Amino acid sequence: MRAKIRDTEIYFDIVGAGLVKDGPRWRSQPVAFIIHGGPGADHTPDKPTFSPLSHKMQLVYFDHRGQGRSARGAKETYTLDNNVEDMEALRQYLGLDKIVVLGSSYGGMVALSYAIRYPQNVSHLIVISTVADSRFLIRAQEILAKRGTEEQKAIAQRLWDGLFENEEQLSEFFQVMIPMYSFTYDPNSPPQVLNQMILSPDAINVAFGGFLRSYNVLDQLHKITSPTLVIGGRHDWICPPEFSEEIASKIPHADLRIFENSSHLIRVDEPEALRDAITGFLVYKS
Repeated sequence: MRAKIRDTEIYFDIVGAGLVKDGPRWRSQPVAFIIHGGPGADHTPDKPTFSPLSHKMQLVYFDHRGQGRSARGAKETYTLDNNVEDMEALRQYLGLDKIVVLGSSYGGMVALSYAIRYPQNVSHLIVISTVADSRFLIRAQEILAKRGTEEQKAIAQRLWDGLFENEEQLSEFFQVMIPMYSFTYDPNSPPQVLNQMILSPDAINVAFGGFLRSYNVLDQLHKITSPTLVIGGRHDWICPPEFSEEIASKIPHADLRIFENSSHLIRVDEPEALRDAITGFLVYKS
């Protein structure tokens, strides 16, 4: 499905029912926006992990502008600010009231920014493997220098510089770097999602070569008013857990969970435990 909103067209998909039988009555389920990471990826890698949550929520997946199945446009419009405003426009387009906001990695940055700007529209906030400011760029390079192979250090330079020339180079980056992203990576059984994503080099270049270098919402986290769950992976190389701990300390009454057997892709490393944590949080904080 596609929504023509603002100056673009956003692809979205819905999993789960809005109305469910509850004894003799029907009741409305909460609606969750699932915000994908990257930038430069799409929503499809999130589906295998999060779609089982549709028995608790109706899930709205969508691709950021210029990414996945959403419309391409002027690359200078591929900004975090536009991602936040596109998300709000999509909420209005769908006629929704408060939503559960769940974002991973870059999607977590969008989620934090959305919850700061539109706290009245968020019933629950869940951020996974993310950060609140640009310091992660230097810290990730330090971790990669210690843990990474020479091939990984070399190919990551395209990320730091924001200089992917085409989809093939971006795909190669993920193929080479996947052992850093997943703590449980098995070379004999690599994640199939790597070959299924629609990639957007322009989106990741604009982010890492531009606005992520000045990204900072740390001093605004106190504006978030919804119940919040912050999740990090103990072995995460690009959004290490100290940043999850910092986010949780700045948001009033936030809950923190660090997954001990995960790197950045907690949804790959510990999917069942991740779903259990999310379900438990939503039940407890409802």
